[in-house]
Amino acid sequence: MPLPIVAVIGRPNVGKSTLVNRLAGVTDAIVHDEPGVTRDRTYRSAFWQDREFLVVDTGGLVFDDDTEFLPLIREQAMAALAEASAAIFVVDGQEGLAVADEAIAEWLRQQSVPVLLAVNKCESPQQGLIQAAEFWELGLGEPYPVSGIHGGGTGELLDELISYLPTVDALPETPEIKVAIVGRPNVGKSSLLNALTGENRSIVSPISGTTRDAIDMVVKRAGNSENGDEAKTYRLIDTAGIRKKKNVEYGPEFFGINRAFKAIRRSDIVLLVIDAIDGVTEQDQKLAGRIAEEGRAAVIVVNKWDAVDKDSYTIYEHEKLVKDRLSFIDWAEMIFTSAITGKRVEKILDLVDTAFEQHQRRVPTAVINEVLQDAVSWHSPPTSRSGRQGKIYYGTQVKSQPPTIALFVNDPTRFNDNYRRYVERQFRQQLGFTGTPLRLLWRGKKVREVGDAHISANRATRV
Repeated sequence: MPLPIVAVIGRPNVGKSTLVNRLAGVTDAIVHDEPGVTRDRTYRSAFWQDREFLVVDTGGLVFDDDTEFLPLIREQAMAALAEASAAIFVVDGQEGLAVADEAIAEWLRQQSVPVLLAVNKCESPQQGLIQAAEFWELGLGEPYPVSGIHGGGTGELLDELISYLPTVDALPETPEIKVAIVGRPNVGKSSLLNALTGENRSIVSPISGTTRDAIDMVVKRAGNSENGDEAKTYRLIDTAGIRKKKNVEYGPEFFGINRAFKAIRRSDIVLLVIDAIDGVTEQDQKLAGRIAEEGRAAVIVVNKWDAVDKDSYTIYEHEKLVKDRLSFIDWAEMIFTSAITGKRVEKILDLVDTAFEQHQRRVPTAVINEVLQDAVSWHSPPTSRSGRQGKIYYGTQVKSQPPTIALFVNDPTRFNDNYRRYVERQFRQQLGFTGTPLRLLWRGKKVREVGDAHISANRATRV
């Protein structure tokens, strides 16, 4: 990452995520009055005066407890500090100095990174100075009274912070392919992210519900000059496992699932991760429906393929079962992987590239009408009981992401579902659209309106 990094460190429930939201000017980090909500390290862009930098939210540090995720959270916090140009140590001004704060301060003094001490929850400027005074004992320099909720004191903190950050020349913006990784809990989403990025970026655990926030990771892939392939940049978004609504209680998991749905909406491509052992569940079907509803391109990743007993027919049998259960996104390509061994993981990005290209694709009106002409010649539109037949005058693509084609007909009600599916199949067979939804809009048009409109559509396509 070219921008300087600032790691936000502290014990659980001192308001680190609230302060990160304030510094970054966003509300992305999950904030809930419960220790341990943040587990992985998450990056947020921030800007102050003439400096742009990244703020890294980390999980609450606890040194004297090795239960559950605490050792993994420590690893993530240490990794964030190792890549940081500066750190902000957050303490709770309302609770006062705690033994855990002293342990973290002792550890920070052994690091080579400059540390600023932020005394959070100081909502009153006058009382905040009194609350902050106690923290001089930590030996980390001046304690800055701040309020992550209201923003008080953060300006002074940022003024001091940027003096430790290196200046970075403005870099040209490169387009990113946004890829959301979604699936049920414990299907290997975080392991897949780590395999794609080549580092332990997310906490991986056999306990479902480990990832609670949506985690972004930027990956750059070198191009191949021999094949004419350009270098590409991907923003991979790891999300919380999505369980059935009735099993989700209000709290961190509820917020995490909402973040996952938002990640689908802001992505270009969705990797729907399926457990090869469990197969396609009802919840997987609902997720696939959500992807199609949002109009996102998709790749089906059947993970944990290493744990399946296989013969020469196994992969074909599994592929058929998955396609049968996910028939409403049968346009998505499928790949069988093992995030643990790395098998076929690199090929996922090849499928992402194809889906992304097709998702943005635009087809000339003339080509669309050639397909329609062939489709009608092979299979005429249905005729109603009254003897009136449906007629397709012409079609034109009206948008992309996903590709959307408007078909102008004499009466949309004369085209039943079977014929509509037939026309969509013809478009896919002749034009591809692999990996992306294809939307057809059936629009009624009077005969006298057809001529001028058809001419205008052709002119717009040529322009």
